[in-house]
Amino acid sequence: MGRISTLVLIGFGAFFIALAPLLKFWAAGQIVSAPAAQFGILRLEAKGAQYFSLQDLKVLTGDLDIIVTTRGDVKDANSQRVVWDEATVVNDVTNKRPQIDISERRSAFDRYTGLGVNCCGSSIKKAPVTLEGQIYKFPFDVEKKTYKVFNSTAGKAFDTKFVREDKVNGLPVYVFEQTAPPTKTETRTAPANVLGVTGTTGDVQVDRWYDGKTTYWVEPVTGSPVRQEMQRHEVLKTQDGVERSVAFAATAKMTEKTVDDLVKTAQEGKNTINLLRNIIPLVLLIVGVVLVLAGVVLGRRPGAAE
Repeated sequence: MGRISTLVLIGFGAFFIALAPLLKFWAAGQIVSAPAAQFGILRLEAKGAQYFSLQDLKVLTGDLDIIVTTRGDVKDANSQRVVWDEATVVNDVTNKRPQIDISERRSAFDRYTGLGVNCCGSSIKKAPVTLEGQIYKFPFDVEKKTYKVFNSTAGKAFDTKFVREDKVNGLPVYVFEQTAPPTKTETRTAPANVLGVTGTTGDVQVDRWYDGKTTYWVEPVTGSPVRQEMQRHEVLKTQDGVERSVAFAATAKMTEKTVDDLVKTAQEGKNTINLLRNIIPLVLLIVGVVLVLAGVVLGRRPGAAE
């Protein structure tokens, strides 16, 4: 009986010792991932924004309330990717103009790395789009380097550079900045007289051009942005290249409530990763060593082999 107890103790100990590095270096990475059943609401505000109002046929200035709702499409997710649908509604609070802009976005991305995956009907405003770079999140264990991050306004990915370390509500973060060069995003028609085009009547073709700067505050262990600021500048140009009007000009910032919620979620994710990668493997290793030593000691006792 003593010999059986010795073998059992050593066997369990060896099992726990072998399990510890497996959990730390492989299983934790498989367990921690972006959720398929995502649901979240983010709010941003833009003070003193300017935009061309289709209702008023002129540029208005006002404070904007921006609501971004994200839902995961579970049926199109699998073990490697997730698919999220996003709806953005912009309301002009100052001029009491609700829903001055409504846009939709559908994105598929690798649930572990955050890289875009081209499948599942990825689109912006229902138009098909080729995804590249980081979508929604940075990879786990973010490095202090330049990443390609997808810009949904331009429909392209641009370099996003690490610029500094910072803290948001006490949480250590890395700060990244992306500068988007002037990019034509659409062509439409508009009344010539509204745009100040002389010598012609009726409608003229105009191109919408976008450039901007986006700043991300990213929790490096989870790769989750916890604060975001977007400087967005869009103008309307006629086919001769002359800028005719502001289309949209604003600096949008996440509300403090949204930042608080994102920081809380990132901290919980960071704690979970630390538990899976460090605390549980260490406990398993200690327990395993204790069991092996106990088995060896028991095996050396007089009568243990009986």
